[in-house]
Amino acid sequence: MQNYFESRYALGPEEVKEMNTTQLRDKFLIENIFEIDSIRMTLSHYDRYIAGGVMPVNQSVTLSNPDSLKAGYFLERRELGIINVGGKGTVVADGVAYELEYKEALYIGQGTKEVIFSSSNPQQPAKFYINSAPAHQTFPTKKVSRKDAEVVELGSTATSNHRVINKLIVNSVLPTCQLQMGMTELKSGSVWNTMPAHVHDRRMEVYFYFEVPENQSVCHFMGQTDETRHIWMQNEQAVISPNWSIHSGAGTSNYTFIWGMAGENLDYGDMDHCSITDLR
Repeated sequence: MQNYFESRYALGPEEVKEMNTTQLRDKFLIENIFEIDSIRMTLSHYDRYIAGGVMPVNQSVTLSNPDSLKAGYFLERRELGIINVGGKGTVVADGVAYELEYKEALYIGQGTKEVIFSSSNPQQPAKFYINSAPAHQTFPTKKVSRKDAEVVELGSTATSNHRVINKLIVNSVLPTCQLQMGMTELKSGSVWNTMPAHVHDRRMEVYFYFEVPENQSVCHFMGQTDETRHIWMQNEQAVISPNWSIHSGAGTSNYTFIWGMAGENLDYGDMDHCSITDLR
């Protein structure tokens, strides 16, 4: 089993304005999420958020505890959100097993000492996309299936942004300290997500794009409203979004993405909207 851990420092808008394409990708794009029988994690210093992936194939994989966290175990001071984007799998949290089908989620509370990931069928391995944020209170571990989600339908085909938002790990579904996660599915013929765009200075965010068809891509937009930048992304890649930045995207086809966020409040509607005609 291999463990990969990377730490990325936070950057301000003035620094980002001066970056070229390669520099933007190096600082914000997480290109490799899944690797066989491995855990990959990237820690962002925006709210000390961790995003990564676990893909057990030939063996079970135990959640690692990177040295730089200086913790007795990974969830000593953290909470964890998991969404399975692969085949059926199982997550065992302190001896309790939770089976996760495709697009099902699991929240694991602070203080859980051991987390083990496995796939039901190595020919169709589970792909556990994970997000983690600092936590200062313990809440119960809970599975969230598609039927448990809070579902909102937004947009229209006329504006190419007809989409379904599945709120999975949010405070209207279960209690968390600050971590929130959900999944947005774009309808056929629609390509724009989070448009009109917004920012929320109280929270940072990470987007993970998947179900991007072969030979198609997503162009992710970031930056301040009047100073935007873009990053071209492929299937099963993630991008870090600072709290001062918009986070929006358009694909060459429809796709699905998982949004995860953390910060100083749990108010999903706390956002500062950006008029489309004000974007630069």
